[in-house]
Amino acid sequence: MISIESNLAPIALFTYKRLDTLKSTVESLKKNSLALNSILYIFSDSAKSSSDIEQVRLVREYLRTIQGFKEIHIEEAGQNKGLATSIISGVNNILKVHDKIIVLEDDLLLATNFLDFMNQSLSQYKNSKDVFSISGFSFDFTVPADYYFDGYFLTRGWSWGWATWKDRWEPIDWQIKDYPEFSNNKQLKKEFSKGGSDLNSMLKKQIEGKLDSWAIRWFYSQFRKGGLTYYPVISKVSNEGFDRNATHTKSFQSRFQTRLDRNNKTKFTHLEKIEKSNFFQSQLQNKMGLISRSISKIETSINYLFNR
Repeated sequence: MISIESNLAPIALFTYKRLDTLKSTVESLKKNSLALNSILYIFSDSAKSSSDIEQVRLVREYLRTIQGFKEIHIEEAGQNKGLATSIISGVNNILKVHDKIIVLEDDLLLATNFLDFMNQSLSQYKNSKDVFSISGFSFDFTVPADYYFDGYFLTRGWSWGWATWKDRWEPIDWQIKDYPEFSNNKQLKKEFSKGGSDLNSMLKKQIEGKLDSWAIRWFYSQFRKGGLTYYPVISKVSNEGFDRNATHTKSFQSRFQTRLDRNNKTKFTHLEKIEKSNFFQSQLQNKMGLISRSISKIETSINYLFNR
């Protein structure tokens, strides 16, 4: 039997111009005991405008100093791809030679047991086709006193430190050819929105060319196939990228603040039965519902007004 430690998932790290958060991400990743035996692929996007050239240069200079992994491969884009194209093409290329992958962006703070949780979960649900992905991030939800498992299933995926398998990634229709059928089906749209009131609007913007997101297309593909995402009870990831310098996440971060796992636990109790948790799903719907999102927008406006 092959041990998890001898069959670790490769890690893909996507970066652009944020040297400060990138360093934090790499340093926290290196504190994982499995880092030394993991292959790290780094994708550095090119500057979008002349004002970003120096920042990108400094990022690439730092990337060449990184150590602490089994292997390190760096790919520097010659021209700006944008996050969506970078992630889709980068993950595609890695999954040509590996059957699974862990994906990170450059604004995440990781728990010391992040790689343990992700690799053990990938091993646990490898043959469970209904499980589309593993999320390293989770909200600070209420947990029943008698709940002894270390994870739960939700219908929505998440993009802040996640993992998947080749056979779940490759069939994705990135063009969303069935959108006309979906957009005319009120029941399907209602079901999709149970993963968050933002999903339908994001998907519509993607189709209209007003948004360029790999994540909404990934979430939609999972929904259409009835897939689930496995989340940790205690988050292994904290997003540190909520500020004016962030490329994508510019909202005030209070809604997404979570308790980062400090327990250093390296063995986890996984669910055998693969099904959505109604208890945690209802908390997700509250967190991602219209009221919560509206409050977050107000907080964001106030925060920028007094901190500009």
